[in-house]
Amino acid sequence: MRIDTYNQIANYYNVNTKKASSKTVSKTGTKDEVSFSSFGKDMQVAKAALASSSDIREDRVAELKEKLASGTYHVSGESFANKILAAYAEQ
Repeated sequence: MRIDTYNQIANYYNVNTKKASSKTVSKTGTKDEVSFSSFGKDMQVAKAALASSSDIREDRVAELKEKLASGTYHVSGESFANKILAAYAEQ
């Protein structure tokens, strides 16, 4: 098979083997614009509220610290074992 004959055939059928290197791009006077839906705005408000709130419930922590200090905080062994098994089962 002769490869150089391809060029001769392409010339015979007037096939343009070169691609146009420049394209015309017209500029318009439009501006890109971004807008958020009401749902997106609500999500931003909720996200900001969560970011400003604490992950720690201070009232509950104070109550548990008081019980630990006074010696009245007791955990049943069965409850503790169930929590460990539940955490292990989730993995």
